[in-house]
Amino acid sequence: MILELDCGNSFIKWRVLDDEKIAGGGVVDSETALIAAVRCVPALDVVQCRLVSVRTDEETSLLVASIASAFGVGVMCAEPVRAVSGVSNGYEDFSRLGLDRWLALVGGYELAKRACLVLDFGTAVTADFVAVDGQHLGGFICPGMPLMRDQLRTHTRRIRYDDFSAEQALLLRTPGRTTAEAVERGCLLMMRGFVLTQLELAREYWGQEFEVFLTGGDAALVSDMVPDARLIQDLVFVGLAVACPFS
Repeated sequence: MILELDCGNSFIKWRVLDDEKIAGGGVVDSETALIAAVRCVPALDVVQCRLVSVRTDEETSLLVASIASAFGVGVMCAEPVRAVSGVSNGYEDFSRLGLDRWLALVGGYELAKRACLVLDFGTAVTADFVAVDGQHLGGFICPGMPLMRDQLRTHTRRIRYDDFSAEQALLLRTPGRTTAEAVERGCLLMMRGFVLTQLELAREYWGQEFEVFLTGGDAALVSDMVPDARLIQDLVFVGLAVACPFS
């Protein structure tokens, strides 16, 4: 079995592969919770582990040590590189491109094998363009729904509502008649507008000859805008397998 980890600043997304089939997975908020969750996988027999981390080197090293101790395996960590599997990093300083973002676009190109636009909807929303020859052309970053919502809650005294109200507000797209509806639907319109501009730019580059990938927790909020897009929540893991092969 292979244990794969996507370590964000606050959460760790994990899955266990058994002969390329997913035997278990989830999202946890600590190393202790991770080890406990992985141990609940039926017939667990971890023999290899690979991970991507956007945490500090010290935090990542502690996590690697915990994994090695708990499961008795070595851990392969994704690292910044100029190119991998035919994809060239488009940043002037390739080490400055976030590893999770890099692996997502590598994963997209691995699946498409042609020009592609990778849109990731998490705390931040990112867009990355990869040409038919694998050259990463760069991308864009803007606040995602969580950041937009939190900024308005933090800096506007009269904007106060709970998460349940936020969820209910997104059930409709009509102009809001409560603060929660107005904020949530306004933020959603901004995010959808971002998507439209990315699609327009992709068409300027490639006409209709490109593929769109959607990933991240809020991807479903825009999936209707791109009906032919491929919604792949584990796109980072696809890229991780490319960047950190075991054979």
